[in-house]
Amino acid sequence: MLNAHRPRFDDIFMELAVNLAKRSHCIRAQVGAVLTRETRIISIGYNGPPAETHNCDEEFPGVGCPRDSKGSCSLALHAEQNAILYAAKNGSAIEGATIYVTLSPCIACARIIYSMKIERVIYLHSYAQYKGIGVDEGVEFLRRFGVRVEQYVPAPGFVLQSEPPLSRQVPDEPASVTSVVSTRVA
Repeated sequence: MLNAHRPRFDDIFMELAVNLAKRSHCIRAQVGAVLTRETRIISIGYNGPPAETHNCDEEFPGVGCPRDSKGSCSLALHAEQNAILYAAKNGSAIEGATIYVTLSPCIACARIIYSMKIERVIYLHSYAQYKGIGVDEGVEFLRRFGVRVEQYVPAPGFVLQSEPPLSRQVPDEPASVTSVVSTRVA
C-alpha cells in the first residue's frame, strides 16, 4: 500500500523548479526548470545570462538588463533553454522527457521543446498572465503539435513550500505587470 504522505514525483520536481527559480539573478522574473525522464533528473536550469558573462542584478542593479523590442531581457537564456542546452551539451538523451517549469513556455521555448521531442510539459504559472497577453502562445503551439501540456496541480495535502518570485519591485515597471504578478504570487 502506498504511503499517503509519500509525495508524487510531479510534486517533488515542481518543488525543485520553484527552488531553482530562486537562483536567478533576474530583476523581473525568476523561473526554474527541471528536465526529467521517468523518475530521474536529466538536467536543471533557471533563467539568466550565459555562464561566465554577467549577473543582471549586479551589473544593472535596480533596473535590470536592457530590454528587447518586446520588453523581454535581451541578455538572458530562459530556464527551459538552460536545462535543455546543459543536457544536450552533456550528451543526455532528451527525447521523450518531461520538463517542469515555474512559468509556461514562451513561443521560442516551445519551439525548442518541440524540436527536442520533449513529450510532456508541466507548468506552475501562465506566461500569458505574467506578460498581460491574451493567449499562452507556447502552450497553444505545443498542444497543436501533440505535446502534453498541463498546469501543475499539487496532490491533495501537498503544499509547495514557497512560490517563485516572479517580479521584484523595479522603478518604472508597468502597473499591469505588477498587478498580474502580485495577484498570482500572493
